[in-house]
Amino acid sequence: MSNLETSRNQAQEKTLDVVYAALTYLDMKEPVDVESIISGVYDLPYPECDSFSKAILISVLKNLNPIIAVYNAHMNKWTFDRLNRVEQALLLQVYCQYFYVDTSVDKAALINVAVNLAKKFLEAKDYKFVNAILDKVLTRE
Repeated sequence: MSNLETSRNQAQEKTLDVVYAALTYLDMKEPVDVESIISGVYDLPYPECDSFSKAILISVLKNLNPIIAVYNAHMNKWTFDRLNRVEQALLLQVYCQYFYVDTSVDKAALINVAVNLAKKFLEAKDYKFVNAILDKVLTRE
């Protein structure tokens, strides 16, 4: 694996941590301090943190309810709020990357990244759900 791939994978994982932390704050009904969450995850001053994570988190926070509505519309007998927080963070991150942050990213490549993160951080078969729901939701018309 090249250094570029390694750093991309690390950025994806750190961004997952960032979104997860923000969801935790929201769940606790606490204010979300974007700068302290990101600098805390990266263990760096905010200006030195990865711009990808910043863009994703801001997109998630600005568009949270509409994104959740899209996922809910594609879930059969299930709702977004019933998913565990890691799964929620992953789905939000991927949606924001595809539609707001990196609109030129290839859908299949992004789903592959999401599946790999799901295999690493979720229960054994959860990656299949992640793959299926993203395939339905990530459509540009």
